[in-house]
Amino acid sequence: MDTNNIRVLIVDDQAVVRSGLSAFLAVFEDLNLVGEAANGLEAVQRCDELLPDVIIMDLMMPAMDGVEATREIHARHPEVHILVLTSFPEEDLVQKAMQAGAISYLLKNTAAADLIAAVRDAYDGRPTLAPEATQALIRAVSLPKLEVLELVAHGLSNLEIAERLVVSRSTVKFHVSSILAKLSVSTRTEAVTVALQYNLVHKNKAPVDYRGAHWRQTPHF
Repeated sequence: MDTNNIRVLIVDDQAVVRSGLSAFLAVFEDLNLVGEAANGLEAVQRCDELLPDVIIMDLMMPAMDGVEATREIHARHPEVHILVLTSFPEEDLVQKAMQAGAISYLLKNTAAADLIAAVRDAYDGRPTLAPEATQALIRAVSLPKLEVLELVAHGLSNLEIAERLVVSRSTVKFHVSSILAKLSVSTRTEAVTVALQYNLVHKNKAPVDYRGAHWRQTPHF
């Protein structure tokens, strides 16, 4: 890896956090801290000026929060990868941040080595999720929808999924539409791509055949 080839912008409203991250990143020759911002509004402005490769983004900040800043930056500079680093693992925050365009979601108790690995992975376009963030995404989709998503990943049509799960075709269509909305995508292919990225489904695992399962007789989704 070339020296200083990953340009990093730190965004956090706490000066002590910015200072600590700045000192920490300086240890690594392949990371180049190009700037800091104390809130989302400053982050957007600094990103426009500096064009970093990776932004380490806090969420709870004044003026403009991290989710809105992520959305704005992603719209302006889709090539910039945003790594959320926050103290909050709440499901709605994880969903909003990922839908806004963040590639990774880590908590501030993340081990130092894992944070550096996540920055490097973000630079290469590979996502990293804290275990709590992964669980939040799974809860957001819900178990029945995950089963539908697993079968979509295996290439089954709505009719085939309906037969496999012993539900109506309209129920499957509803769940597929809901999955697309939850994952903030517009096609089945995009949904499968996101699901595989975050290990929500396992494409190489044979799908379960639910035909004959008693609880499927009266599904309540």
